[in-house]
Amino acid sequence: MSDALAPREEEVDVHFEPVIKLTEQVDTKTHEEDEEVLFKMRAKLFRFDVDAAEWKERGTGDVRLLAHKETKKVRLVMRRDKTLKVCANHIISPEMRLQPNIGSDRSWVWKVAADYAEQPPTSETLAIRFANSDNAAQFKAAFEDGQKKNIILSGGTVPEEKKEEPKDEDKPAEEAEKVEEEPKKEEEKKEDA
Repeated sequence: MSDALAPREEEVDVHFEPVIKLTEQVDTKTHEEDEEVLFKMRAKLFRFDVDAAEWKERGTGDVRLLAHKETKKVRLVMRRDKTLKVCANHIISPEMRLQPNIGSDRSWVWKVAADYAEQPPTSETLAIRFANSDNAAQFKAAFEDGQKKNIILSGGTVPEEKKEEPKDEDKPAEEAEKVEEEPKKEEEKKEDA
């Protein structure tokens, strides 16, 4: 016989009242309440795994540069989407140098002496990739600005940026003329002697 002809049980709507009613909202602290957001942009973060000698994804989310309202120190914090787990958390120190990632104009690489995203703090090489090169340039400007603020707060002096000498198109021609004139002067001295 088929199951279609078998008598069906009645559906029962079971409802249980909760034993404890949760009426109180619990405040969760992120320790970011005392900080002002200087920069915020969506990005993907990677860390270099030395043992495997490869880049491993740490998370995708909003990277933020936060300035503490009292101490004014600037730090980089990044949380993963959905889970909000911290994937980067460190002060922007004077030793950090943003370097362009090879083969990409929309990503940066830097070394961190102590990243507090995991316990205990670890030394990491991090890379961050943005949607486009304009966003990457904005991040670099904000990162370096935060770095300068931290240097000033620690009593250090901000190193001056190296200014390139203006390129003079006539310089190579002038130098070539000088090179040609020198043998002529030497010949004239020999004739006079």
